[in-house]
Amino acid sequence: MCSPKSFLLVLGLGGTLSAGAQTRLDYPIQAVPFTQVKLADDFWLPRLKTNTDVTIPASFARCESTNRVKNFEMAAAHQGKFATTYPFDDTDIYKTIEGASYSMSLYPDAKLQAYVDELIAKVGAAQEPDGYLYTARTIDPAHPQKWAGQARWEKERELSHELYNAGHLYEAAAAHYQATGQKNLLTIALKNADLVCSVFGPGKRSVAPGHEIVEMGLVKLYRVTGQAKYLSTAKFFLEARGHYPGYDPKSTDTWKNGSYWQDDKPVVDQREAEGHAVRAEYLYSAMADVAALTGDKQMLAAVDSIWNNLVAKKMYVQGGTGAAGDGERFGANYELPNATAYNETCASVADVFWNQRMFQLHGESKYVDVLEKVLYNGLISGVGLDGKSFFYSNAMQIRNGQRYHDTEPARAGWFECSCCPTNLVRLMPALPGYVYAQRGSDLYANLFISGTTNLVINKKKVQLEQQNNYPWAGDLRFVVRPAGAPAAFNLLVRIPGWARGAAMPSDLYTFAGGPVAAPVRITVNGQPVAYAMKNGYAVLARTWRKNDVVAVTLPLETRTVQANARVLDDRGKVALQRGPLVYCAEWADNDGRTSNIIVPAGTAFTPVAKPQLLNGITALTATVPVVRVDAAANSVSTAPRTLTAIPYYAWANRGKGEMTVWFPAQVTDVDLLSQPPAADKAAGK
Repeated sequence: MCSPKSFLLVLGLGGTLSAGAQTRLDYPIQAVPFTQVKLADDFWLPRLKTNTDVTIPASFARCESTNRVKNFEMAAAHQGKFATTYPFDDTDIYKTIEGASYSMSLYPDAKLQAYVDELIAKVGAAQEPDGYLYTARTIDPAHPQKWAGQARWEKERELSHELYNAGHLYEAAAAHYQATGQKNLLTIALKNADLVCSVFGPGKRSVAPGHEIVEMGLVKLYRVTGQAKYLSTAKFFLEARGHYPGYDPKSTDTWKNGSYWQDDKPVVDQREAEGHAVRAEYLYSAMADVAALTGDKQMLAAVDSIWNNLVAKKMYVQGGTGAAGDGERFGANYELPNATAYNETCASVADVFWNQRMFQLHGESKYVDVLEKVLYNGLISGVGLDGKSFFYSNAMQIRNGQRYHDTEPARAGWFECSCCPTNLVRLMPALPGYVYAQRGSDLYANLFISGTTNLVINKKKVQLEQQNNYPWAGDLRFVVRPAGAPAAFNLLVRIPGWARGAAMPSDLYTFAGGPVAAPVRITVNGQPVAYAMKNGYAVLARTWRKNDVVAVTLPLETRTVQANARVLDDRGKVALQRGPLVYCAEWADNDGRTSNIIVPAGTAFTPVAKPQLLNGITALTATVPVVRVDAAANSVSTAPRTLTAIPYYAWANRGKGEMTVWFPAQVTDVDLLSQPPAADKAAGK
């Protein structure tokens, strides 16, 4: 295994970068590498183990059974016919290798490593002599897959995904090298990247990649090698956007005006999240990378504005993004419908990447608040508790057993386009790398996940241990263990927005009833301490001695959430949140229906631990009115009933049925149906 430091090589900048960029610019805050953080957490560790034991093997098996691996074998032989549907199916293998690489650094597995090496050999055999790697063309260059175009790169802007495939290859190669120290995949990736850099750039070919991620991948290779051409080419791809003359700027069609690809204007002039949500958030992650690594202030201003637009006007209450199924894209400002919500799982993965980068740029807790919201809600909802069933889109409402985007409101084992399952595969084992970050003498505790980290602060070795039962309890405990003599540094503990009375770092969502009543309490070795708040962090500056104990008590109350009045679908409704978790009501706990539940203002909820339910949860219960229909009497009334709400991430693990996140606070209207609901018909009622 290589040490984490070997991954962050000295950055030898030059080439087309500015003189200022040649002083080794970087993010002012650096994440503590995942290889230095060992989890011992009851919430996340079982999920990471399920990813290792179930999700990764299932993903590899499905890559085999769906002929994704066969495509590489045929490309190596230069015979056969492309055997899957999409030209980007290659990336499912890359992403699963990435996840397996992270996993092997946590759980060494000789059998898995041997299989990954076999796959890497097949990938290398499919690579053409000049570095080109794209099975959709290489199998039969005279008859490439229909999206690929007759010549290399000619359909890159719209359909081919050649650079998208390359980007995921680079991401996987960097992860594999970081986690294992092996260079077999890295060598393949660098050969391809050298080709890309020789083809694209100033005075050469120019294109705005149709599906972004090559930019992020090139930055990863730049970090590994220190070669400036990779960063320069990433910046070139960003700056290529907004210059294509083939779009109609007056058209409202997102494909025709270029906004679907975020190509309607130069990136430095973009101010709103637009177009395909996954592509966009990969783009914004790359903009943050390039802004940090080159000092591009215009790009920084643009990505800051886009983030503010998304968080203030285009994000669902559980962290989902991408309201419109038509184009898997963002809607207009405040366009957040529930019945037709799309919320692609890949968009949540991309949002985690982006918010981590924004935190590393600015050091403000609001970015981690959003990252946490996505992680605990809209992201892990995408994978079933079994680790091998998935949602591509994440609904906000299921009524009468019907779901807008899928024929059934149930999880699927895989998809013909299976980008989301393999994206989860690669994110989950990398989670330890999101817990802590450093800047000089400052150590940031961002996520509250039990475990230990070993790091160096001011040239002194320090171990920090977290002990908690988060997200079910708000009592946090940090044990500081300097090696040898006491160590002076600042421990910055994030005080989540929800603990400070903010449902969102904007006015898009607010807690009913104003700020929380209970304060955040912090003690050191049992004694209350005064602390300064800076950018959402409690700053504890002291000389730490071995086994000093910091205890933080967060006010974990159940709150009702209200949306901005401009979100039309949520007017007069409330959502439920406890700590970082957003809750929903599901049919299985509520007499088979959830669309008839009312949650009046002032409803008191009781948290109830249910260790045997859904792998262990804290549910919320309250007595509320529900709408009753008496068909015989031809009447409608309300009656009290116990509402049971579960964490949103856990829904759809017990079969099909109704689910809702937003509840009307009072009866304002009644929909009359000409026939019984589908669920009742199926039950013979």
